[in-house]
Formats: sequence, structure tokens, C-alpha cells
Amino acid sequence: MLYHIFYPLSSDYSFLNVFRYITFRSAYSGITALAFSMLMGRMVIRMLRMFQVGEKIRGDGPKSHIVKSGTPTMGGLLILATLIASTLLWADLTKPYIWLVLLATVGFGLIGFMDDVMKLRSDEGMTARVKLALQILLSIAIGIYLIYFDPSRSEYATRLHVPFFKEFQPDLGAWYLLLIVITIVGTSNAVNLTDGLDGLAIGPIIIATITYTMILYLCGHFKFAEYLRIQHIKDAGEIAVFSSAVIGASLGFLWFNTYPAQIFMGDVGSLSLGGLLGTIAVIAKHELLLLLVGGIFVIEALSVIIQVAYFKHTGGKRFFKMAPLHHHFEHTGWAEPKVIVRFWIVAAVFAMIGLSTLKMR
Repeated sequence: MLYHIFYPLSSDYSFLNVFRYITFRSAYSGITALAFSMLMGRMVIRMLRMFQVGEKIRGDGPKSHIVKSGTPTMGGLLILATLIASTLLWADLTKPYIWLVLLATVGFGLIGFMDDVMKLRSDEGMTARVKLALQILLSIAIGIYLIYFDPSRSEYATRLHVPFFKEFQPDLGAWYLLLIVITIVGTSNAVNLTDGLDGLAIGPIIIATITYTMILYLCGHFKFAEYLRIQHIKDAGEIAVFSSAVIGASLGFLWFNTYPAQIFMGDVGSLSLGGLLGTIAVIAKHELLLLLVGGIFVIEALSVIIQVAYFKHTGGKRFFKMAPLHHHFEHTGWAEPKVIVRFWIVAAVFAMIGLSTLKMR
């Protein structure tokens, strides 16, 4: 909105030319989202308490979590409200990718919101089958647009870009739609599984989003993309304005979510953040790189898969003391803050390795 108001005036007022630059608008998009989150945070917490929107702690979880019962949840609404408002203020709203990532954010947020509301009304939320079906349908819609209705991607829409290899770019054809669905749905659910400790999920989300903000800017800049031998994606740089808003909103939420948390994000937050991260990776043509950049989410999801498979195969034995993995470390005696910070450190290492692949081609 601000771009459309002030940039046309730059011919008369030269200082307004700064609105032309993605770097300027990205920086202030993040600052705006952070400011909104900090200003609105306590009000949202009070409202959630007033409506008795509190977390229900499972009886089979770590005993130290019992004190968290009743902590306001669905704080993802704070993240969504602030990042959407900031994006609408600072982005060039004529770019289709902005609306695509907003669609993914709102769509997955609505799925999480319905699940959270159902959990409040009863102990059980949305069935896994229904939730998965809705996520798949939304991901298919995103994939169909990118493959068949985005003319700027027609030459490379179904080509898979593999980290560490500059020449190996297989054309997956119609199978690429399946990759998009797996990427977006998988990331959404992996972030949801990671969201089990105070600030645990939001930290790696911030790290991964910072990484993809850099990647998006490089992909959207023709000279940088040519130098790094990565696919130039027209208008991808504009998504950096959106992803910067995600970073700012997440930092503001972390202020209240850090141990001991005053608010939890709920499924409305974890599903939407995972969904938007997967969508960004798909748009940037760096889907496989998300396995590295989002390594913490991959490990957490794999720990659940291994636990369930091992439990069924052995007739009731457990591979980990408890899954997801962060609960396993709690049961080994690690204090919650230690688990959180160490997972953040691992997430940062994964992100740095992921960024290094841009040049190692």
C-alpha cells in the first residue's frame, strides 16, 4: 500500500525513490511486523485469557509440562495478523507471488484455527484424515498455479534443482506437482510436531525464513542468480518483503513465547508457518534445500515416524524415550531451556550449510 502511494510521487520528491528498493521495504516490513507484535502481544494474551483459550496438557507428556496447563494458546493469530498487515503495507501488491504466499498463509492458518477451536470444544481436534486432506487440496491449488498458470515459469516450471549440482536438473513433468504437495504439507506438519516446547519451533522458523529471504532476493536478482548459477525467478525478490514480515512477526511472538511462555502459537500458528515456509521454498525452486535449512523439522518428523514404526514392529517397544525428539532429551534429563537453545544452534548450523550450497555447484 505504501509502495503504491509513495513511489509514484518519487518523480517529484526524489527521496521517495527508496520505496523502489526491495531491501528498503523488506527491512521496514520486518520492523513494522515486530512493532505490531510487541504492541499487540499483551492485548492478545489478555483476550485469550478472557475467552479461556488455554492449552490442554496431555497426561502422557513430561510431568514438568503440567504447569503449562491453561497458558493462552492460538497465539499464531498474533503472528498472522501482524505479518499480513505489514506485508500489505510494504509489498508491491501487483506481484502475484505476494498473493500466493498470503493465500498459503491464510489457508493453512484457517485449517489450524479450525483444529484449535475443535480442541477447545472437546479433547479431540480435527481428525488427521480431514486435516491432511485439506492441506493436500490447498497445496495442489498452489502447485497447479505455479506449474500451469504462471507464464514466467513455463520454461523451468517442472525442473528439479538439486543442491551441489549445477547441471543436473531433471524434468519431473506432472510428478513435480507431487513434489510440491509433499514439500508444503510435509513442512507444515513437521513444524507442527516441533512446536512442543517454549520457543522451540519459532526459533528455527526465524532461522529458516532468514535463509530463504536471502535466497529469494538472490533468485529475483538477475545478475546475482547468473553469478551463482541458480535459476532466476522473476519477481521472486518481492517475496522478501513478505518473508521479512514473517521474521519480524515471529520475533515479536518469541518475546512472549520464550521460556517460560506466556502464550503458545497453537496449530493456527504452526501449520501456517510451516505451510508458508514450504510455499516459499517451492516458489524459489529450492525445495530439496529445505531438507537442510529446515533440518530440525525433518529430524523431529523422522523421530515420530521411527517411533511409531518401531513400536508397531516390536509389539510395543520404544526406540526413543518419547517422541518427538525434543521430549526424548527432556526425559534424559536436559532442562527445557537447554533443549531449546541447542536445537536453535543445530538449526543455525543447518541453515549455514544450506546457504553454502548456493556456491558449491
